[in-house]
Amino acid sequence: MSLQGKLERVVKRHEELASLLASPDQKDAQAFARNSKEYSDLTPLVEAIGEWKTAKRELGDLEAMLGDSTTDAEMRALAEDELPALKARVPELEHKIKLLLLPKDEADERNAILEVRAGTGGEEAALFAAALFRMYSRYAALHGWRFEVMDINETGLGGYKEATATITGRNVFARLKFESGVHRVQRVPETEASGRIHTSAATVAVMPEAEEVDIQINEKDLRIDVFRSSGPGGQSVNTTDSAVRITHIPTGVVVQQQDEKSQHKNKAKAMKILRARLYDAERAKRDAERAASRKSQVGSGDRSERIRTYNFPQGRCTDHRINLTIYQLDKVMEGAALDEVIDALISHDQAERLAEVE
Repeated sequence: MSLQGKLERVVKRHEELASLLASPDQKDAQAFARNSKEYSDLTPLVEAIGEWKTAKRELGDLEAMLGDSTTDAEMRALAEDELPALKARVPELEHKIKLLLLPKDEADERNAILEVRAGTGGEEAALFAAALFRMYSRYAALHGWRFEVMDINETGLGGYKEATATITGRNVFARLKFESGVHRVQRVPETEASGRIHTSAATVAVMPEAEEVDIQINEKDLRIDVFRSSGPGGQSVNTTDSAVRITHIPTGVVVQQQDEKSQHKNKAKAMKILRARLYDAERAKRDAERAASRKSQVGSGDRSERIRTYNFPQGRCTDHRINLTIYQLDKVMEGAALDEVIDALISHDQAERLAEVE
């Protein structure tokens, strides 16, 4: 179907939904909510279509005016002034419409579960994992999102073996979904007397939060173990068996939670993480099938893929998927310059997806 045909269908559907929502006969609350959401989702696209049509009409009027020998000099001068801006605006609006027409990721509007794990590099890797976890916490604060720590496994020297958090807010997963993968750091550890640069790594996983309706988990498929919580160095956190380990037998996925003093709360948190991991695995499987024909894919989410290097001696942050380097490493680690990287990743992904449909 031509672009014009697609746009006419969108506008017609938007009008149908407006009529349905205005009807006093609509009593089905669920249908009303669905229609209301679809109407709201289509509105920015319909507005862009209106702007595009107006700009095209104005451009045609200006060109006709300039092609008319009877147009007086003053009107001709005005038309010549306005023409370059309109000529640039029409393709810009067409590009915006094409982006809005791209299929939406159903998980984009969801909250996310963030997991950061120390990789190769011993204590230095654990310190880097802690720094990344803080970076995402600051980034969340800058966006007005809620960052709730679910579990931290500390090393005792300020590093994190692993840390988990729930991030709640508007379009959280849409902004963070390209962060999954191996993050590499190059710097001189504080414990290094000779001043040699060490390379270590941490793994980041960002998963959309899943509801019970998204993933059906059979209780028979779970093995639940309870044990006593312990902190860094093995000291007891409490004296009851409140820590919970859940194993999903069909997949072998294991989730452990001991942050809360209540066994019930730890189980609820563990189930939340398990649900997100299983949902994420299902999404990854679907994405891999869809992307089989792609030459490259920014959002592959492959945990073993090295996606970014943080080079402290040179003050640079490099994202290897899009060959982007920015020399604001201190601001990246504070979360302030992370948007520069994320915006570039989103734009690159959009360009790839547009190339597939054009």
